[in-house]
Amino acid sequence: MGTVRPAIDHDLVRRLVDAQFPQWADLPLTRVEPGGSDHVIHRLGGELSVRLPRHAGAVGQARKEAEWLPRLAPHLPLAVPEPVAVGAPGFGYPWPWAVTRWLDGEPATVGALADSSDAAVGLAGFLTALQRFAPDAVPAAGARGGLAGEPLAGRDRETRAAIAATADVFDAAAMTEVWEAALAAPDWRRPPVWFHGDFHTGNLLTVGGRLSAVIDFGEFGAGDPSRDLMVAFTLMSADRRAEFRAALGVDGATWLRGRGWALATGLNAYTAYAATDARVAAQTTRQITAALAG
Repeated sequence: MGTVRPAIDHDLVRRLVDAQFPQWADLPLTRVEPGGSDHVIHRLGGELSVRLPRHAGAVGQARKEAEWLPRLAPHLPLAVPEPVAVGAPGFGYPWPWAVTRWLDGEPATVGALADSSDAAVGLAGFLTALQRFAPDAVPAAGARGGLAGEPLAGRDRETRAAIAATADVFDAAAMTEVWEAALAAPDWRRPPVWFHGDFHTGNLLTVGGRLSAVIDFGEFGAGDPSRDLMVAFTLMSADRRAEFRAALGVDGATWLRGRGWALATGLNAYTAYAATDARVAAQTTRQITAALAG
């Protein structure tokens, strides 16, 4: 199942919507480009969006978001997707899919926000609110629904392979030093807190040059919040990273693990896409370089 990548075209999405949600059959459907690596996205009318997982690794997001985002939204200072419906497999498409409220906005860019104190402090405020949400409801590690998340050490083999594969582009010794320091850092020993799980520039929206929304909660879960520190290395300048860290109150061990997450995810995307996508190559080069700088 992990290798299945169904063809998802306009006709398929139209048939799924019309058959399962006939109340929206008259709404125009327009594919959103560029789409995400995990989902094909269509805008449905003016107020809705349709998201279909591209691969098995993204399956489960629709139901996870439908369960948790309505609970989270009232407690967060930025908008998040509002689930409207979960669709069922059909017409040869094998997985659940989602309809959510459309969020207006432009993708956040480094050029616009890297030196923004408002953005750095605002993102720290968002994560603070997320981590404080309903602490009694945070499930223990290993709880149902995959909410515990992947441990950093689970990335060790692929990250070391990526370091070797990119040694002609980046400083392999420096990458290895950062990676081993992240693995050696003390684990999160406090109660689990909520994390977004894929908290980077591509999942932030802006309106009028200011942050307005956080999208794509497919990796949302509970445990060690260090993985959400990757946003500091994908978006912020060095000065703003320091401001973000101070506003969030991040200790040294958590920051080291966060650098490890930024390095690992940056290398993963670089090795997968940089050869064929100049935009990803530039973004991930910046992310890796920032993780090395600290």
